[in-house]
Amino acid sequence: MTMPANSTHGLLPGVPVGVLKIHRGELIAVAIIGIILGVIALVWPGATLLTVAVIFGIYLIASGIFRITAAFVADGLTTSLRWLTGIMGLLVIVAGVICLANPFSSLVVLAFVIGIGWIAEGVIDVMSAVRGAITPRWFGFVSGIVSILAGIATFVLPAFAIVTFVIFGGVLLIVVSVTTLLTLPRKRRDAGVAA
Repeated sequence: MTMPANSTHGLLPGVPVGVLKIHRGELIAVAIIGIILGVIALVWPGATLLTVAVIFGIYLIASGIFRITAAFVADGLTTSLRWLTGIMGLLVIVAGVICLANPFSSLVVLAFVIGIGWIAEGVIDVMSAVRGAITPRWFGFVSGIVSILAGIATFVLPAFAIVTFVIFGGVLLIVVSVTTLLTLPRKRRDAGVAA
């Protein structure tokens, strides 16, 4: 006796076998793409950074066009809000064009934003440790000081910081993708045989 086509898989009751096969295939494809992108990031970090900067610039231009369009067609906007939305859209487009004209400068700005975030997070951790909100307190101090130092290092060496992010991200992408492949749900050999 064979199981009907819409029968369920033993690992996930109620989920058709066909859906599980598609999901497994998607996981394999995403993991392989992740490994390839991780290797590219490690082998060509400069090209990876350039690609990120160009995509960021294109995103800004598309976002600016959307804002300008919204200024003309959105219902319920006052005249002043329409002008503000349109001007913001124009400024975002200009920022996108600047990113495309000088992509590596936009990455330096991104490094500064990350540095500010780390410094702010470090100050919060240190203040939480001082107030006793983090236990053990020494962990808050260590975490805060490391975060502040990382933020300062990002300001001092922004290009190095961005390349380090790409390399670290590439390694993580490869590790996560390989882990995904190693932990895929196993195919049941008896999926087509009677239970």
